[in-house]
Amino acid sequence: MVDRVTLRDLSYLAEESAEAPAHNATIEIFEPGEGAQALDYQRLMELIQDRLAFVPRYRQRLQSVPGHLANPLWVDDEAFDLGFHVRRSALPRPGTSAQLLELVARIVSRPLDRSRPLWETYFVEGLEGGRVAVLSKTHQALVDGVHTVDLGQLLLDTAPSASEPDPDTWSPRRAPTPARLLAGAVQDTLTEPTTLVDTLRTGSRHLAREVDERSRRVRDFAGAVTGRRPKRRGMINGPLSQQRRVVTVDTRLGDYRRIRDAHGGTVNDVILATVAGGMRSWMMTRAESMGGVRQLRALVPVSVIDEELEATSLGSQITGHFVDLPIGEPSPVVRLHQVSYSFQAHKETGRSVAANRLAGVAGFAPTTFHAIGARVAAEELRRGYQVSVTNVPGPQSPLYAAGARMVASYPVPPLVAGHPLVIGVTSYDGGVFYGITADRDRLPDVDLFASCLRESLDELLDVSSPTRPRAPRGRRGSRRS
Repeated sequence: MVDRVTLRDLSYLAEESAEAPAHNATIEIFEPGEGAQALDYQRLMELIQDRLAFVPRYRQRLQSVPGHLANPLWVDDEAFDLGFHVRRSALPRPGTSAQLLELVARIVSRPLDRSRPLWETYFVEGLEGGRVAVLSKTHQALVDGVHTVDLGQLLLDTAPSASEPDPDTWSPRRAPTPARLLAGAVQDTLTEPTTLVDTLRTGSRHLAREVDERSRRVRDFAGAVTGRRPKRRGMINGPLSQQRRVVTVDTRLGDYRRIRDAHGGTVNDVILATVAGGMRSWMMTRAESMGGVRQLRALVPVSVIDEELEATSLGSQITGHFVDLPIGEPSPVVRLHQVSYSFQAHKETGRSVAANRLAGVAGFAPTTFHAIGARVAAEELRRGYQVSVTNVPGPQSPLYAAGARMVASYPVPPLVAGHPLVIGVTSYDGGVFYGITADRDRLPDVDLFASCLRESLDELLDVSSPTRPRAPRGRRGSRRS
């Protein structure tokens, strides 16, 4: 059976550029372990080799059709080399978080090689305390949540002792010849009307993108000749460079629950109110004025219930919800109530999904949910928003990879054109972990935003527990690159 790339997946490939590579990433931190429980490069290779059988797409590459008579196909990579995709790296002493995130920022700035399966995993040694990190990087076209989940969802176990790996019996199917590709394209076009429609749509998208690019070049040239500068954009909107910065923030789930219990709403509401307060403080510390801005339009991918879908069809159960973050409101409690109110209509539909239900999805589903959230952010781009925030609840018990305990998981979501900031949040084992991706040139002070997030959470805690002693600055501060 021909496995042709769908129009939806092809759009992520067509819209990708050097300035906006379309891949998701996740940083996972593990305790070093001892003896047989120690996670090293070889054990990670063996673990991935064992789990690849559950995600055949990770051994497939793109194959174009001569003359572009039909959309490309997914075909087995006859030269598949696991060592190419699973790479080993190390940090120089002392192996700080800042050094790790600098490495991550450089890796996620580079597009994936389209001549090979569209994923990479990096095993990073040398972190402080003997810890190790695993950085996964997967193209948006690879993970749809229906036919393919993120590999990270399959690598983690609920107990230190994992099952014995099965023998790897995979062998690649021979790639079709150009003649077979042409014959298959003609046959699909004649027998499947949707094939012709998808091909025409793909061609029109390529043409539209080429026209947009030429128009931009003409505008830039005209501006250079006339000396007129382009219209100034907001601080978190504007053209992207090819370089990224990655910032992480560690917080505790118990703090959000305490605020929720004091003021109502949900943990998700508290997280978004924290983001709103952090954005407010960050914008006020910058040289530019807020200019009377009262709200910040945010896209928040949310899960919905659809009884007609299979339980594993995660990609079809995520939709975009727009929230106006009240950054002009000085009161943290009022900000929280306004965010809660904006979600009330969604809750009243009866299709919203409880956090404990999401956390109970088999495997470490946050990696897949974040990948789907990034797809939603790309698809909703034309509807207009300023920042996307994807919050995914994960399991509240420890998980293990080849016996090593995972202690933190940070999403590294991709930027989309015109949006130099994106925020991902994952809760896991009592922690709430923020992963922030920013354009390196446009937002060089994004580490300050991380500090503002911490302060925003402290504000909410102060008004929830007036007698709570304020934690010293830097006690649970941000990490940055």
